[in-house]
Amino acid sequence: MTAQASDRAGAATATVQVERITTQDVPAICALYKRVWEPPPAGLPADFTKAWVPSPLEFTSWMEGVTYFAARRDGRVVGIVGAEPRRGSCRLVHLAVDPEARRMGIGTALVTTAVDWAKRSNSTSVWVDVLARFAEAGALLKRLGFAEAGLLHRHVWGEDVRYFERLL
Repeated sequence: MTAQASDRAGAATATVQVERITTQDVPAICALYKRVWEPPPAGLPADFTKAWVPSPLEFTSWMEGVTYFAARRDGRVVGIVGAEPRRGSCRLVHLAVDPEARRMGIGTALVTTAVDWAKRSNSTSVWVDVLARFAEAGALLKRLGFAEAGLLHRHVWGEDVRYFERLL
């Protein structure tokens, strides 16, 4: 998928390519997660960052049963999302966008690509869980047709987790 991204002021910027990853992409993806999660968000334990900044070997294990899509701008990986089909539904996992590329349509392009893939894979719904403190992610999902489906209190690292679902 090719998308025209825009900057925060709405001006068109470089074209973004979203495509399935290959094993050759793993080092660039691990570097992206490092840019996204280090330093960790204030108030989250160190275990959070450790879990979200995988080594290449750890990320390769994440790939088992999950189809990942990377967003590239000017040849550089600026975003990632995984789509994990299970029992007729599809869960989106490990969504991350480079801090310098946020609010430029990268997250929209990634989620849209993953939802389209889920449809082609005969999923009847797509769902995703988000730490409640990440309000921008929830707003993005709502803009893309997801509905908030639940809230678990102090569920992950003592944080509230919001669940979003979109029927296909």
